Amino acid sequence: MTIEGISHVTLIVQDLERTAYLLSSVLGAEEVYVSGERTFSLSKERFFLLGGVWIAIMAGSPLSERTYNHVAFKIPESQLEKYRQRLEKAKIKFREGRARVRGEGLSLYSYDYDNHLFELHTGTLDNRLQTYEGNVPEFRRQDT
Repeated sequence: MTIEGISHVTLIVQDLERTAYLLSSVLGAEEVYVSGERTFSLSKERFFLLGGVWIAIMAGSPLSERTYNHVAFKIPESQLEKYRQRLEKAKIKFREGRARVRGEGLSLYSYDYDNHLFELHTGTLDNRLQTYEGNVPEFRRQDT
């Protein structure tokens, strides 16, 4: 058995139209499917491609609370401020970022209208591992 990667991420949202706006107009996703009144799954749904990832949104009750569970999307550092401005214009709520070690990349955290947390991140896993290895004496990469 082999897992080949992530197939898709599904988010339950109260207002499909509002979240579609966030995904497509603010984050730049391509909308590829709208169920309309049909329900092949549990409820009305829409599909998007964002950075090559299939994002599905389905109509339903929003999350009751905000947590640190999140989906992170990779962006170039030069685009971080552009995304901050787009999110502010869409009246998206930001979450304060965590303390960072220099070199692990920058992040912008924001909650959507249904309490899902998204991170726009400028680093990579390799950046993070190299940074931790250089800053924590007892750190040892698992692949060595």
